[in-house]
Parts: sequence; C-alpha cells; structure tokens
Amino acid sequence: MTLELKNVGKMLGAQTIIYPTNLVLEPGRFNILLGTTLAGKTTLMTLMAGLERPTEGTVWFNDRDVTHDAVQKRNVSMVYQQFINYPNFTVFENIASPLRVARMPEQEIRARVTEMAELLRISTMLDRNPDELSGGQQQRCAMARALVKDSDLILLDEPLANLDFKLREELRDELPRLFARRDRVVVYATTEPTEALLLGGWTATMAQGRVTDFGPTERLYRHPLNLTTARVFSEPPMNVAEVRIEQGRCSLTDGLSWSIDNGLPDGSYTMGLRPHHVLPRPDTPSDIEIQGRVTVAELGGAESIIHFDAYGNSWVSLSHGVHPFAAGELTTFHADMSHCFYFDDTGRLVASGKQREVR
Repeated sequence: MTLELKNVGKMLGAQTIIYPTNLVLEPGRFNILLGTTLAGKTTLMTLMAGLERPTEGTVWFNDRDVTHDAVQKRNVSMVYQQFINYPNFTVFENIASPLRVARMPEQEIRARVTEMAELLRISTMLDRNPDELSGGQQQRCAMARALVKDSDLILLDEPLANLDFKLREELRDELPRLFARRDRVVVYATTEPTEALLLGGWTATMAQGRVTDFGPTERLYRHPLNLTTARVFSEPPMNVAEVRIEQGRCSLTDGLSWSIDNGLPDGSYTMGLRPHHVLPRPDTPSDIEIQGRVTVAELGGAESIIHFDAYGNSWVSLSHGVHPFAAGELTTFHADMSHCFYFDDTGRLVASGKQREVR
C-alpha cells in the first residue's frame, strides 16, 4: 500500500505552486513534510488526497492511478491545524460519525471511539458538545475522528499546533508508534525542524513549491543534500557566509580564518553553521572568537537567541540560559567551526560537519 507521486505539479494561472515532484511514500513509517509557511506542504497534501487535481503528473496508490478519482472514492482522512467538528454532535458522536457512515457494528464503534479518546486524553469529555471544550480539546476531538476511521491514507497538516505543550510532547512520542503498527500511509506536515527530528521517520524538505530532499530524517539533518535543505532544517536560521579554502585554512573575506581538515580542494565555497554552535561563552578548546555587534536579543526562559553582525555577515547564536545582551553592544561569540557544512557553487553539499569530503 504505497502512495507515489509521478512528476506531479500544480499551477494557479501562470504561477507555479508545486514544481514537478516525484515521491514514494511507504506504509509503516512516518512520512514528514517539513517547510516554512507557504512552502507548498498543504497544497501537496490536497493533491495526495484528491481534493485538488494536479496540473501535470499522476498520483498512484497501491499501484493504481487515482489521479482522477473523486476524494469520496478514496479512503482518506485529513486533519488540519484549524479544527472542524460537528457542533450539534457530542464528542462521542463526532468521533463515531465516519464509522456510522461505514455502517460498522455498534460494539466495534464503541471500542474504537474509546481507544481513540484514551489516546487523545478526552475520555471524560465524550458526552459534551464541542462548544463546551477548549480549543485544544476540540482539536483532539477532530484528530480522533480522523484517526478512528483507520484510512488507507492519513494526512496530518500541523495537527498539534493548537495543543498545549505537554500534550504535544506526549503525542509526538505516541503517534509514530501508533502508525508503525498499521499498514497505512501517514503524512505529517510541520514547520518545525525540532518536531521533525522528534518524530523521526522519513522527511521531505520543501521550499517554494519544491521538494529539495527526501530520506531518513536524521540523514537530512546531518547530511543535507544541498544548502536549501540545510536552511529548511535550521531554526533559528543557519549562519551562511562565502568562504575561501587555501592550504588547509578557511577564511571569510574580511579576515576571520580557521584551520580545516575535510579533504576539500582549494577554492571558493559557501559555509553553513547552525546557531547552537555559536555561543556567548567558550564551549570547546577548538572554538574561534567572532567579535560582533548585537542587533536583536530574544530572551526566553530557557534559551537566548542573539542576532549580531560580524565580518560583513549577519549571524545568529542560540544558547541555553538567559544572556541579556543589549542591541548595539559589541561582544565576542565563540564558534565551533568543526561543525560547518560546506557547499559548492551549485549549492550541493561537499563536506558535512566533522566529516570529510562527501562523495
């Protein structure tokens, strides 16, 4: 039971929304679409579901071309970020509604509804109407109704965005295990790289209507195919700069340099370094110092995100704890350059982190 997109593209008038895309999504693993808002994730999901028709290409499910099949003829469930419930039904009847349409026996309906309600922590709310629930509880009801159907294709479009932190953490842990036991194709869209890493599975990174890379989530994070994928998989934004490698040293145009041993030949490259390797205090003996002027300081309860200008580039530092820098302050940051990515002039990754040249 495999979902395959063959050269699927979507245009709106003269504007390309989804560029020709080829993807094979397998059952038994968690498939993730990762990208910023307007990257094309929701549109790609609606093409998978049959809610929209592709301008070009075909959609295949279980070795059958379903491109022109109406959504009503497909066994599909979709959960949106914005919850949708039947206002005049109780929570129980909302969850049970697709099972009643399928004329399932009452005993099985009750068993399935009970299982989903327990999973989503709404067992005590089954007799209430949706307007008696909080927004997060209503979203859980909508999720339960989609999941209880046990569809062949389950599409989850940022389904945890409106839930409280604790429940999000619990469901991120539970959902992959839930679907691993079922022969179903599951696709989960998110804007958060951290969420993709926590969910695991396989990830397709998306940017401006294109799938830029697809594979095991950890591989994409540690060895992204290209600079675009690396940027999608970095929040806050990755630090990027043009560099020159000569005789075992890498340097920025304005003078900052460090030694390297990654097997790359001399030449010009683009360097990428994630913000959590740029810290306000030394972390490793191999750190280099970067003096910069603070532009923005975002202080949270557990971490600090500091934006600063240095050597003709904008940089970002992400560190644990509260570091109260002031805008305009000149300060020294410490970067572990052994974690740099190096990309050639086409944007292709040629050396990754502490690894040698990528073959």
